[in-house]
Amino acid sequence: MLRPSLPDVFVTSASTRIESMLHSQRPQIAAAGEVLAEAVGAGGVIHAYGTGHSEAVALEVAGRAGGLVPTNKLALRDLVILGGAAPDSIDTFAERDPETARRVFALHRIGPLDAFVIASNSGGNGSTVEMAQLAKDKQIPVIAITSLEHSQAITSRHPSGKRLFEIADIVIDNHAPHGDALLATEHGPVCAVSSITSAIAVQMMVAHAIDRLTARGFPPPTYLSANIAGSDEHNQRLEARYEGRITRSPL
Repeated sequence: MLRPSLPDVFVTSASTRIESMLHSQRPQIAAAGEVLAEAVGAGGVIHAYGTGHSEAVALEVAGRAGGLVPTNKLALRDLVILGGAAPDSIDTFAERDPETARRVFALHRIGPLDAFVIASNSGGNGSTVEMAQLAKDKQIPVIAITSLEHSQAITSRHPSGKRLFEIADIVIDNHAPHGDALLATEHGPVCAVSSITSAIAVQMMVAHAIDRLTARGFPPPTYLSANIAGSDEHNQRLEARYEGRITRSPL
């Protein structure tokens, strides 16, 4: 009998993780969608933060075709693009430093009607935990997308000793394994899955928020793809409502 190919094993394993996430996390995803709908309906902005590969999850939230317009991505590069820091002053361990989050947070207009989505597979880096705490200090609801399997197995790098799931109001478990990679090989574990399951969770959250806004008679402000006719005018008109509150970095 032929051994299944590694790509086939990955698809099977990833599908199992997706199904387990969907089976257990639908209530949390729906609750998160309600938070997004409340924020947008009240005129607020949804802020998204993720470092490393978790920035891919923040990109699913903010500035995404088919997604909500009042969304704002916070990123480490903001220290350079918005804050004027020298590029070589941002080292590879900046995500571990709580001060990084404080500096990035200060570069954005964040108001009491807003909401936060923070993605971190490990949930233990200093800037991630600090970003959640900064939002909570302003009584802004925090939605976490994280791997509980991974996070519960580590020691936080934040001085408080807390991990992201211990601060957030709503925790969505992306069902990624400890270390993220799914497949055991002779070369070590390979093929990460967190960005896949997390992206599904984000799009379900957005769908729920749009459903709720529509039900309340509030036309959801959503993006058209920049690559279809008429999208620039549509998107710019909606973005103008949130001028100075959302950033769209070219990087």
